[in-house]
Amino acid sequence: MEDPFSSSGAPKILILGVGSILMMDEGLGIRAVEELEKRYRFPKNVEILDGGTSGIELLSYIAGKDYLIVVDAIKSGNSPGTVLRIEGADVPARFRTRISPHQLGISDLIATATLTDELPKKLVLFGIEPKEIVMKLGLSDEVKKGMDHLLEVIVEELKRLGCEVAALEPHEISQAESVWGEI
Repeated sequence: MEDPFSSSGAPKILILGVGSILMMDEGLGIRAVEELEKRYRFPKNVEILDGGTSGIELLSYIAGKDYLIVVDAIKSGNSPGTVLRIEGADVPARFRTRISPHQLGISDLIATATLTDELPKKLVLFGIEPKEIVMKLGLSDEVKKGMDHLLEVIVEELKRLGCEVAALEPHEISQAESVWGEI
């Protein structure tokens, strides 16, 4: 298999959390990127972005990246809290079978990036099977339980790509609660 990052230098990686924190488990992508920033130190070639419910507006953020990791709720029929990984052509297909309005925007974003030749060489979707997508803040207990594993698999993916990701020491980790409440 050919290395998609054969050009000199480290790959430019974007971790994009998407979803609506107003819709309970639908907001897990946002919560995940918050927790990643809170718990780990990343190299300069890794950018972390809360994409919220944006769509095509994110094109400038993914342009020029080699590797795009999207974090979102993934409805797949598995038990709530199950951590999932989807890659390649299966990612755009997943956003066409949407569980929320923001996924249509992400589908448009991927389609536009493909047409303009700005889609990163590698596309991976990480997520958790949601339990509830209702108008309410917070995450279900099942999704909360899966969050640590989700963060671990994202960090392992980055390490596999050669990124030096360091867990912050307990005294370095912010104990401040998100402005949106406890995850």
